[in-house]
Amino acid sequence: MSITIDDNWTATVTDDPLHITPRFDFRDFRVRIATYTNVEERGRFLLVTFGSEPWLWDTPDELRFDQAGRELVGAEFQIPGVEAADAEDSARVPATPLVHPGGLRADQAQDFRLEATTELCRAPGDAVLTCLRDLDVLDEPLEARIGIAPDVALLVQHGTVAGWSLTDPVRYLTTGFAAPDPSPPYPSTRRLLTECLDLITTPLLYEVRNRNPAALARLRALDEALRNQPEDRHRADALLSLIANLVEDYADRPTGRQP
Repeated sequence: MSITIDDNWTATVTDDPLHITPRFDFRDFRVRIATYTNVEERGRFLLVTFGSEPWLWDTPDELRFDQAGRELVGAEFQIPGVEAADAEDSARVPATPLVHPGGLRADQAQDFRLEATTELCRAPGDAVLTCLRDLDVLDEPLEARIGIAPDVALLVQHGTVAGWSLTDPVRYLTTGFAAPDPSPPYPSTRRLLTECLDLITTPLLYEVRNRNPAALARLRALDEALRNQPEDRHRADALLSLIANLVEDYADRPTGRQP
């Protein structure tokens, strides 16, 4: 199967998916599938691979390929940081076709641009996060789901990459380049992830930024729940890395009004 990623740039689906555990960096709201563990290693990785990468103010999603064999060796995806699709649209995300594990081999060794997705669809309980180029994708069936790494799939429609998905995102929560906790997540952490996503992907975030007292009270309660989570600390701290910043920016600063 051949798929188009950027205009006339194409790749062929192989039988060799990446065996790299995804990292859901909650603070930066992105998913990394790569072996580098810091900024320096990432820089070296970009120098010896080709594909889609950031350049100055341009921040597309990333697919990186080996120079010699043109095989996919890493990826970074941004989760759309705007308001998530409503429940009605999210429910239209098709369940088929099922994920078929596979890698990619670039048909030509040259750089391209993979446009970042614009729409986030949340499955019930945030069991799956699906990121689409636009909601028009939901009007027609998908042709394929290519599982390029554990629980990460590219969505293909009309022969073109139309988005991607992360299944069981709570399992892969982390911060920065750190590896996620290999142990199963606690049910309480799953609930806390949903509460965090409810806060940052709905109009509630605008209420926080406008310092609505009820919204700030909810933010503080979530911050306290994350700090007092007795288990699954690595994942709780990953969620806290973003929530604590919101508390500092909006709940701890004075508004400038006199009592």
